[in-house]
Amino acid sequence: MQQISPLEQALHAARALVLADLGSGEVAHADVVSLVEESIVQRRWWVEQWPEGVEYVAGLVAQDVQDGLLERYGRWPLCPVCGAGEPHALDVEPELGPDPHWVCSEAGVVVAPVGSLGTVTR
Repeated sequence: MQQISPLEQALHAARALVLADLGSGEVAHADVVSLVEESIVQRRWWVEQWPEGVEYVAGLVAQDVQDGLLERYGRWPLCPVCGAGEPHALDVEPELGPDPHWVCSEAGVVVAPVGSLGTVTR
């Protein structure tokens, strides 16, 4: 049995986390899943160049997909915390670091870890 490399483990985990968040918002359509796959390909190359960045992959994939969705459809994920005012997207923090979370920068609160948006009550 062949062992999976830490890089592949990180990429599979990042894919699963971001797909879970997309699924919780019911936006995991085929073209959106393609954005995830495009990001995985790019981030594989990125980590091959900088192996120490492997623990940052989940947050980077989440940001890549968020950017791709913004260009094609609009803001995602929308903030479930702020009920009034203009709808706004959550941000991934840290921008480059381990243990990424979705945060509302307007309210200054952590909403959920990347991969756990489905646990947030709306």
